[in-house]
Amino acid sequence: MKRRPIQPNVDSRRTEQALCEALLSLRSVAEMQAFLDDLCTPAEREAMRERWSVVPHLVAGEPYRQIHDTTAVSITTIGRVARCLEQGAGGYALAAARLERRRKPRRNTQP
Repeated sequence: MKRRPIQPNVDSRRTEQALCEALLSLRSVAEMQAFLDDLCTPAEREAMRERWSVVPHLVAGEPYRQIHDTTAVSITTIGRVARCLEQGAGGYALAAARLERRRKPRRNTQP
């Protein structure tokens, strides 16, 4: 987080809530990509892509070295993501589970 010599007169919790609401208002991948293009630097986008790319591998139980060899993401980053999956707020796990449910074909339960 940036350190500023003066304290801004902003409620950071309210601002973060507004950001989350803005993200939730987007309705397509293209809209989200446009928003992220405006919001993030290329380096921030790359860092987020790297972190997210290792989540499915960690969920599948792959060893860190194998994940690194597959994704080229550093072992340190893989470890940080793994720690978030195990001890974090649950966001990675929730998103991964929801995407997995979307990908699986639904079985017809009617006779």
